[in-house]
Amino acid sequence: MIEVQQLTFSYKKSRETLHGLTFSVSDGEIFGFLGPNGSGKSTTQKILTGILKGYGGTVHLMGQKPSNNLREFHENIGVLFEFPYLYTNLSALDNLNYFASFYPADRRRDANELLKKLEFKMEYLKKPVSSYSKGMRQRVSMARALINQPRLLFLDEPTSGLDPAGAVLFRRLIEEERNKGTTIFLTTHNMQDADLLCDRVAFIADGEIKALDTPNQLKEKNRLMSNDNRESTLEDVFIRCTGRGLS
Repeated sequence: MIEVQQLTFSYKKSRETLHGLTFSVSDGEIFGFLGPNGSGKSTTQKILTGILKGYGGTVHLMGQKPSNNLREFHENIGVLFEFPYLYTNLSALDNLNYFASFYPADRRRDANELLKKLEFKMEYLKKPVSSYSKGMRQRVSMARALINQPRLLFLDEPTSGLDPAGAVLFRRLIEEERNKGTTIFLTTHNMQDADLLCDRVAFIADGEIKALDTPNQLKEKNRLMSNDNRESTLEDVFIRCTGRGLS
């Protein structure tokens, strides 16, 4: 589903942000891309979703470059940005109906049903987004990402701004999407999300991938390397691999 070879990128000619990333994501996999702010994870996602151009190396999604056949490409992906991209003067329903209009009719999901599934407060359905809490905006943003039944779903900090119950709801929904065959690329610094959801995770720091494996394999390797009988956490592994925490 995703093939990346020797990916490089520079915002400034004299300063490289990504240093030759190589990884792949299989069909139907939840792949975690974990790192602190400034590590390069959001830059990588912007390249994969076709937002950033001018990168080095090769990138293929669904067998094509992100820049090829843009209409077909964008019809097959869904994106949840870390900071909700919504029209704040419009309601949840108006936002979703507007974004749905860009997709073929047979790809559109019912906006009302999606919002109910996300436990959106329906009394706010026709009120402007500017009156919503952060958690409510996150629910509308997730609905927007799913409105076209994407084959490939990009999620950037999906549980940010949610209370514990909301985070559990989102994790359940993400697992449901994977069970339908959707491939999910999850960028986060939330180790709990990664441990509970991801088939494999990559740790990125300073524009380089420091480790890549299943959560259980990474934790087991760390336990053996540290000669510690206690169970390792992904946070422990990340610190050992990168020499830094996630804050």
